[in-house]
Amino acid sequence: MRLLVVEDNEELSELLRKGLEAEGFAVDQAETAEDASSALKDARYAAVILDLGLPDRDGASVLREMRGRKDGTPVLVLTARGGLHERVAGLQGGADDYLVKPFAFEELVARLRALLRRPGEMLGRVLQTANLALDTDGRQAFVDGRAELMSAQELTLLEVLLRRSGKVVPKSYIEDQLFGMTSEVGKSAVEVSIYRLRKRLETMGARVEIHTVRGLGYLLADAGAG
Repeated sequence: MRLLVVEDNEELSELLRKGLEAEGFAVDQAETAEDASSALKDARYAAVILDLGLPDRDGASVLREMRGRKDGTPVLVLTARGGLHERVAGLQGGADDYLVKPFAFEELVARLRALLRRPGEMLGRVLQTANLALDTDGRQAFVDGRAELMSAQELTLLEVLLRRSGKVVPKSYIEDQLFGMTSEVGKSAVEVSIYRLRKRLETMGARVEIHTVRGLGYLLADAGAG
């Protein structure tokens, strides 16, 4: 899943990027409100981590712009402003959650995954089709209840497909969620990732299939359905 981290503190931004990538996310970074606004118009994100104290203007203005154009992307606000008034104002302004600095990285990840489970796009902590299950919090796949080893990218791709099981997922959306802006993405990167996931699922004994819908994208379904 692709995230946007909007944070002007370079050291903290890098720590967040490295930690979130280790959790299986693709991460883009922005240091200013203007950079964030541009990124949000150019790409689709699963969620945004937004600092309010940005150098050019208040991060809350980015949030207002998003909600003004009906962009419902979940936003987790990070700020040193810990007062009740500030927290209430942030939530009323369209934030989905609020985390006061300093914070524990583990809590940030837990809150982020909770946001990604909310109705509208997300289905819950454990996603399942046929005999294949994915614990999105624990980053662990299971086949017939047996834990299976998968790479971070395989888990991310599997989550993207499972969250829309039975529906076509556009190739462009998959590319957005797997690779950040700074990644060098070849023309066949998505195809290669799909091929590798198919082989992995076959080796695991998962009774699911990933169908290619030419010109549109990919669809994961129960191999025994229909």
